[in-house]
Amino acid sequence: MFMQGEVYENPVTGEKVVIRVGTRETNGERLVADIKLRAGGFGSPLHLHPSIHERWTAVSGRIGVFVDGAIFIAELGRTIEIPPGVPHRFWNAGICESTLTIDIRPGERYDVFIRNMMGLAQDGKTNSQGMPNLLQFAAIATEFDDVIQFLKPSRPVQRTMFPLLARIARLRGYKGSYREYVLRSPSEKIWNDWALHMLNHF
Repeated sequence: MFMQGEVYENPVTGEKVVIRVGTRETNGERLVADIKLRAGGFGSPLHLHPSIHERWTAVSGRIGVFVDGAIFIAELGRTIEIPPGVPHRFWNAGICESTLTIDIRPGERYDVFIRNMMGLAQDGKTNSQGMPNLLQFAAIATEFDDVIQFLKPSRPVQRTMFPLLARIARLRGYKGSYREYVLRSPSEKIWNDWALHMLNHF
């Protein structure tokens, strides 16, 4: 589980995730993190969460946002509520680093999903959009369908094809979740008392 002060990086998407409130501290009920995006950085492709409530707050830079069909630049300090079932994504729309604070409830299964996606990216097993090949994607999408649902390919196509592709993927050695990624150490840890104090002020 994520712990306060841990830092994780996705070298493909340009995300640096600083944990403010970890799933370990909340017994999986909540995850709060600062996502720092380099210029051109982005989060997951368009998706929705069946049962997760997400809250975003733009902290710095220009955060491009797509929420439920609307596209806009998030106003700094504004909180954006994303209920379950609402399609969304975000990206850095500026030329400097930007920061977005996310608050996710519940966070335990999302924690495991993110660890897998970051691990694949760190090991060079994704494309330039941070997504794995079709068989690996089918395995992960099937494993975490209760957590996150991507909108491409279409949901009818996924419901028809992904169970079969996931079975093929397993036969070829792919997994929906990898223990080594779930247990992988963070990129760094912020142990400085002042830094942790600042992380708790949100």
